[in-house]
Amino acid sequence: MNDLPPLVAVSLKMYFGVADTRAWIADVVEVAERLDVGTRVELAILPTFPLLESTAETLAGTGIRWGAQDVAAWPDGAQTGEVSVAVLAELGCRYVEIAHVERRRLFGEDEAMFRAKVAQVVGAGLVPIYCVGEDVRGDRDAAVQACLEQLEPLLEVAAGEEVAVAYEPAWAIGASEPAPAEYVAEVCAHLRARLDSYAGRSRLLYGGSAGPGTYYTLGSAVDGLFVGRFAHDTRALAQVVTEVLASGKSRTASLTSIKE
Repeated sequence: MNDLPPLVAVSLKMYFGVADTRAWIADVVEVAERLDVGTRVELAILPTFPLLESTAETLAGTGIRWGAQDVAAWPDGAQTGEVSVAVLAELGCRYVEIAHVERRRLFGEDEAMFRAKVAQVVGAGLVPIYCVGEDVRGDRDAAVQACLEQLEPLLEVAAGEEVAVAYEPAWAIGASEPAPAEYVAEVCAHLRARLDSYAGRSRLLYGGSAGPGTYYTLGSAVDGLFVGRFAHDTRALAQVVTEVLASGKSRTASLTSIKE
């Protein structure tokens, strides 16, 4: 049985500038304190690379984790513009995002690249947040097959180390609402079955327009959420966290306990 708490991870992508990122992170610290998050849910923030150091300084001692949206596939050397996992580890990162659909589509990254990045991350003792998801909405069996195929490079390379898998159907990213809960639950059931045979600890997250209400509707299908733009308003993020906290007691618990 997985003994890890639910995980709510937030990728800021490239939306915020310096001042906005710092102000947002300070607000997240207040949210965590107000809701008394403790060890019942884990929060992780993935800012843009130049703001990792200031993020680490702000979050030190708060219990909130931080991480990176990408990593170099090489340990060091003449790789202009890349950031090594050694640097991320030195900054105290816990998580590193790998294999997001935007890396596939916009930067042409493939499974060979993802394998190399996973090897770097787990070799440094960090945890990959590895993204899988079908490109278009259609047959669920096809979606399951695509996701399981995408998952294999992670599990083969991670070799028993802790991992997080984010199911993010590409067609739901940027949409007005997440993929239907029944659809997500069915795909995640197959991903969960595969993860249950994996030797290491794992968590299964849902991403793709995830926000308030998403975790509540997914029941036990996932172990957390990978949140994007819907977390830009920290009141919405507070509602997500409250929902996750409530799920540990009862799925029917009120979500109106956020303090004003």
